This record gives sequence, C-alpha cells and structure tokens, in this order.
Amino acid sequence: MSDAVQPTAAEVRAAAEAVKTALDRHLAAVERRSGEDDPAVYEAFNQLAAAAEAYDELLYDRYDEVTPFEIPGTEDALPPYTGPEEPNALSVLIRRDYAVAEPQRLLAQAQRVEAADYDGADGDASGTVHGALGILFGEFEPDEIASRHKEFGLEEGDSTLWVTAADDQTDPGEWLEAPFEGVDPQQVVCRFDVSTVFDDDLDEEDTDDDPGRRLAVNAEDDIEDELDTDLDEDDLEPLDADR
Repeated sequence: MSDAVQPTAAEVRAAAEAVKTALDRHLAAVERRSGEDDPAVYEAFNQLAAAAEAYDELLYDRYDEVTPFEIPGTEDALPPYTGPEEPNALSVLIRRDYAVAEPQRLLAQAQRVEAADYDGADGDASGTVHGALGILFGEFEPDEIASRHKEFGLEEGDSTLWVTAADDQTDPGEWLEAPFEGVDPQQVVCRFDVSTVFDDDLDEEDTDDDPGRRLAVNAEDDIEDELDTDLDEDDLEPLDADR
C-alpha cells in the first residue's frame, strides 16, 4: 500500500479509542437491558461491531496486523435507516425454517388434532406430511409451534425477524397477494437473526449430537431427549386441540 493512502498512527489510535468507548456503551446497555430483545443492546452491538471492524482495517493498513475479533454478518449488514423518525405504523416480517425430522410424530399429532376437531374423521388430511403441516399450523399459532417444535417432529433451522417502519398503515388486503415483496431495507428499524453459523463456541461433541442446538436462543436446559424414529403413536401425549 502506498504512503499516500496509508492511515496515520493517530488515526489507528483514534479507532482503538472508539472501540473502547463502544465496549463501554455495549456493557452499559447489557447491564440495563429490559428483556431478551432489548433494542438498545442490539444498537450497541452494531456500534461495537462497526468500531471493531474499522479498527481492524486501519490496523492492518498501517501495521499489517490483525485483531482476534470476527464480526458476523458485516458484509450483509443493513443500509442506514432512512425511514420516518417517529413511525405511525410498522410491519413485522418473520421467517423460521424447520426440517421435518420425525414425520411419524408430525402425522400422529396432526391426527390427534383432526380427531378432536372432527368426530369420526377418516384421517385423509393428516395422512400426508403436507396435510399434517396444514392442520398443525392452522390449529396453533406460529410462536407456539416454535416453542414446541420437537413435539411436532420438527427441527429448527435459521430464523430472522425484521421490524419495518412506515408513515401510515396499509389498507386492508393491500399486500395480501404478495406479502413479502417490496421490502425496503432502509425502512428496517431492527432485525434479529438466529443461525447455527454463530455457534463457533459450541464444542464439537455438542454440535455432532444436535446440529440445530444454538447458544443464542436455546436457554431451556430441560428439553426432552431425541425420540426414536420408530415411535409408537400410543406413546405420544395428546395435544390440547380446544384452545
């Protein structure tokens, strides 16, 4: 790198001081957090990530040295927010991926719901995986499916939640034909991602036993053990279909 574009020692020092300041702000936000998804903690995390990335780049350009920090997702970070300062409406966009890990459990649970809702049902709808999914997602809220996914024979994959801001609420039925099109990244107030790619701290033995387990959200220590694939329907506890 030529001397003309090489950062000065003072610039590197200033970037280091910015990292220290961002660290203090992040710790203070964590100490004052109001809940698991406190937006102040999320903002402080992003500021710390940006400061660390800037320092890492300047340090390398000036001294050909690197830091031990690895900031996930910086290349795919959202652009600066340009939405309304005081939004009058918002949209929450959620994507959750699942693997159908235990089809027999999924089918058995759907059959129980179908039998409870429709006396004498012949089980046609719940006899296929896609039919069973339609029954269960029609009966239970998505958040309940997420919290009880193992009961339904599902294994969690990546998930993301985006909160977007707007000046006015959309008219009823306006976006139903294409609900996920036209999302402006600059209108995203905040987003929260959960993925196994963030699990570098998991030891190899744990990841081999349960690839879907994540440090970020898996706070339940009493999750039931994995079930055998040849489970018997009589072994399953019935679901409460009359919610």
